[in-house]
Amino acid sequence: MANNKPSEQASKKSILAHHLLPAFGSKRLDQITGNDVEELKAALLGKKKSAKRVNNVLNVLSKILRYAVEIELIDRCPMIKTLKVAPQKFDFFTFEDFEKLVLASTEEQDWHAAIVTAGEAGLRLGELLALEWGDIDFRNGILTVIRNDWRGWIGAPKSGRDRKIPLTLRATRALKAIRHLKGKLVFCWEDGSRWTNSTMRAGLKRQQKRAGLRITGWHVLRYSFCSHLAMRGAPAVAIKELAGHASIAVTNRYMHLSPGELRNAIALLEIGRQVGDSAENRA
Repeated sequence: MANNKPSEQASKKSILAHHLLPAFGSKRLDQITGNDVEELKAALLGKKKSAKRVNNVLNVLSKILRYAVEIELIDRCPMIKTLKVAPQKFDFFTFEDFEKLVLASTEEQDWHAAIVTAGEAGLRLGELLALEWGDIDFRNGILTVIRNDWRGWIGAPKSGRDRKIPLTLRATRALKAIRHLKGKLVFCWEDGSRWTNSTMRAGLKRQQKRAGLRITGWHVLRYSFCSHLAMRGAPAVAIKELAGHASIAVTNRYMHLSPGELRNAIALLEIGRQVGDSAENRA
């Protein structure tokens, strides 16, 4: 677990404390059987845990047992089969609702800048909290995501690597409008101290109420960023790089929103056939 980010460590410790120790705390690792695993799975489902949550628990158990085999603490581990998980649904604002939120937030410049940066640059909540003025190149209109704030712990972004995002003119103007000398952080209190997750949730809720919109978390603005790009016809690989997704599979969740994606693919066959027909006619 030493190589895991703090958020991953906290998640695994929680799974160990709340699920694995209560289920297997009295057993030795080499006494855990496949039937025990199936009983754990059934117990979790009986408590109305989602398939994704059950799989998270099973994956932590699997890693523990495989590591025990690796260091020769036990000879073998039982087969652990995870559940099938339905494709993740994600919420996002329509273009119209996003514009309502942007307009409503102009009454508070800091929140306006945060909302536009999240919705038009795709930053995660922790990336907004950790954003520093040195990460923004106003001359070239580029924002570099270098770090993430998880409950006050500053580390690398979720993907583990930096990413550069060209800023929209609106995002550039909004960020320039709040430039300050309070400290290196872009979004902070008057004394330069960090905003927290609770600060961010309360601020967004206030803007959403003012705009007459449903109350959501900051992740919906990031989902809106990816969704709007797909709806405007941006290629999956570009969305992947801009959003900092770990794999194209994550990006593909948004691509069904791209209206011309399938049509453009079929058009390639038409072009190919026309080229072939033309070559045959010349022959």
